[in-house]
Amino acid sequence: MHAETHAVTRIGWLRAAILGANDGIVSTASLIAGVAAAGASQSSILVTGTAGLVAGAMSMAAGEYVSVSSQSDAERSDVELEKRHLAADPEYELEELTLIYEERGLSRALAEQVAAELTAHNALDTHLRDELGMTDTMAARPVQAAAASAASFAIGAALPLGTVLVDQGDSLPLTVSAASLVFLAILGALGARVGNAPMLRPVIRVTFWGAFAMAATIAIGSLLGTTLG
Repeated sequence: MHAETHAVTRIGWLRAAILGANDGIVSTASLIAGVAAAGASQSSILVTGTAGLVAGAMSMAAGEYVSVSSQSDAERSDVELEKRHLAADPEYELEELTLIYEERGLSRALAEQVAAELTAHNALDTHLRDELGMTDTMAARPVQAAAASAASFAIGAALPLGTVLVDQGDSLPLTVSAASLVFLAILGALGARVGNAPMLRPVIRVTFWGAFAMAATIAIGSLLGTTLG
């Protein structure tokens, strides 16, 4: 006997957590870098970064909850539809299962036997799993997704925000950008580790897009600072 732990069992909260942390780091670092590049005072930068942290965490929670709730609504609708189909025409539903198993490589006779036995055991669960691909592992969990996104965004945003307390000079845009790229690289590595995936590609992916976002924001902030100053 051996224990098996598959990454797919963590996909629901892992996706939301990685998205939240990545967005927290990139958006807050970009916000701080852009405002600093425009010549704002340290107090203004701290207020702006803190407001971005709170607003972003709430926005992530609300967005995840609404989007994943929509998925949950669709899943419930499919469950009710499948119940009606099973009640209205069980013979057709049994043949549908048989054809699914035949397509997966079973002989006609064995496919009929498997379909009949699984239907007798739990017809609804069998159709949801084998016809629609719906399982408990992949089920939508709106509250879990919202909580994971909000918490991870807040943690991610707090990292570049803390940089403001370390560097209070003109080099802050570069300091917060460099520190945030390190944070993003660590996040990519952690996400790959938890998902049992190779680390190089996720690290390159998150750092590249993070660098692009921060560079664009610094450029705009510098331009506005020069124009409005």
